[in-house]
Amino acid sequence: MAGPSFRAAAVRVRTPATSANLGPGFDAFGLSLGLYDDVVVRVADSGLHIDIAGEGADTLPRDENHLLVRSLRTAFDLLGGQPRGLEVVCANRIPHGRGLGSSSAAICAGILAARAVTIGGDARLDDASLLELASEIEGHPDNVAACLLGGFTLAWTDGGAARAIRMEPARSIVPVVFVPGRPVLTETARGLLPRSVPHVDAAVNAGRAALLVEALTRRPELLLPATEDRLHQDYRAPAMPESVALVNRLRADGVPAVISGAGPTVLALAEDGAADKVARLAGEGWAANRLSLDAGGACVLPLGPDRAQAPGPEGP
Repeated sequence: MAGPSFRAAAVRVRTPATSANLGPGFDAFGLSLGLYDDVVVRVADSGLHIDIAGEGADTLPRDENHLLVRSLRTAFDLLGGQPRGLEVVCANRIPHGRGLGSSSAAICAGILAARAVTIGGDARLDDASLLELASEIEGHPDNVAACLLGGFTLAWTDGGAARAIRMEPARSIVPVVFVPGRPVLTETARGLLPRSVPHVDAAVNAGRAALLVEALTRRPELLLPATEDRLHQDYRAPAMPESVALVNRLRADGVPAVISGAGPTVLALAEDGAADKVARLAGEGWAANRLSLDAGGACVLPLGPDRAQAPGPEGP
């Protein structure tokens, strides 16, 4: 394969937050949310320059260790070669370490931007290859599938390759996220999971996961029973006791609530008319945000009239 050529103009990529598992769909289900990171990438003559605004501005590395840069580099290798230099500008809005897919957003932004700035990139790295590459970098496909495809996704691996299908969630569903002040590392949350679970719990989760497809797409009135989980949330309680307590309290009030991804954010799937009331139920210590459902997934957007200025944290 001949070495790639790159576009002189910068590209802008927008990636949504995501919530994985959704209760019973452990490592399989994902939901794309209307909260976005924006990234502008330009091929430069030399070096690497990174500018970060918003979430992680004080903590993220500004070198080759940045997850987005590592994803860019991995994608460029598959596309045929590295550019001489890169300028990367990030406007981050997705909270880090909270179970809202910030790492998946960075990974998907990197590989999508690499494809977009590479001439002929779509032919060299098609959409199925994007999903496989993002899953390989992330380690599992649930969040990256929802980030790339938008909507409600079901992801799995077949012969080691990531696969996913997208479904349309019911329009009346409004996600409400309750974000705590402190993060929980995904590795910590996964480390609490047992090697085996009782057969009865696995059977319950299988049934609830099947029901959740119907509830999320056509019958939201079934969301409360459909979001019941016995495989991971209670086992993770020692790492996030306040989150699990909030889930239990919301569910006792009839609100379909789950741990978002590996936590500690709590996701409630409210009906449109009740979303504002649900957002007020958490109390102190939580940042409650009513979000939209994202339909389109990660995308390349126009830079806008001022090509020299990156999108600000408040959004374009």
